[in-house]
Amino acid sequence: MKINNEILDAINTGRPIVALESTIIAQGMPYPKNIQIALAVEEEVRKIGAVPATIGIINGKIIIGMTQEEIHHLGHTKDVLKLSTREIPFCIAEKKDGATTVSATSYIAELVGIRVFATGGIGGVHRNAEHTFDISRDLDELAVRNIIVVSAGAKSILDLEKTLEYLETRGVLVVGFKTNEFPAFYTRKSELTIPQANSAKEIANIYNTKISLGIFSSILVANPIQEEYEIPKDKVDRWIDIAGSESQERGIKGKKVTPFLLSRIVELSKGEALEANCELVKNNARVAAEIAKALHDN
Repeated sequence: MKINNEILDAINTGRPIVALESTIIAQGMPYPKNIQIALAVEEEVRKIGAVPATIGIINGKIIIGMTQEEIHHLGHTKDVLKLSTREIPFCIAEKKDGATTVSATSYIAELVGIRVFATGGIGGVHRNAEHTFDISRDLDELAVRNIIVVSAGAKSILDLEKTLEYLETRGVLVVGFKTNEFPAFYTRKSELTIPQANSAKEIANIYNTKISLGIFSSILVANPIQEEYEIPKDKVDRWIDIAGSESQERGIKGKKVTPFLLSRIVELSKGEALEANCELVKNNARVAAEIAKALHDN
């Protein structure tokens, strides 16, 4: 494991840190947008007064606080592994490059004491999961990690109702940031009601209360995309239906499903979905940095 000196100093001195995933670099966005957004998200965290820690694996070594050169490496390199927690040992032992998903990033962040993590949207229960059993490892990982994860809800391609049910079953507290409706990634609305918190300080207090009670699981902070970048639900559903049908026709399964669907939606939307994705990720980074600072101040 290699911990960036700035991150190590922040851990040792208790400064606020925000963990960031690397699948957005290797699988989530096309080049060169992937690198541009990864660096922009780090800058958003710094503007608020926290330290960004982008996490990934390069040549079998876990990197916590990737340098610009390391981000460029993951953004350019082909055949980077998409890592949930279970693939981390394989990636390290085989000295491969790997990009961390929500589950892997959560595991590594908690390992070194980082309490806040910003992502775009978590994985969850896929549509038709009753037939495919396709459920993201993200959900079970959130159930066993003591961190705060800020996301724009779950990805719109998922079955959001079943995802929330699964999180409830696994004991993960879902809290809306200034909303009582679970956001659906590209859109703010899902008609699924969740508890609401109106400030970073409020979320920090909830987290500290949970720890004091000995309740060990993550808090998922559902932060809706800004209104000016929101895409109407009917448009998103139309793109998802088309992309979903195409993925079934091509026999795409497992880890390849989500990258294919998101990439195809970007194509169908003529870039509108990519722009929305970029903006919601930066927005989540800002909120995560505010929460990290509130935890530090407490």
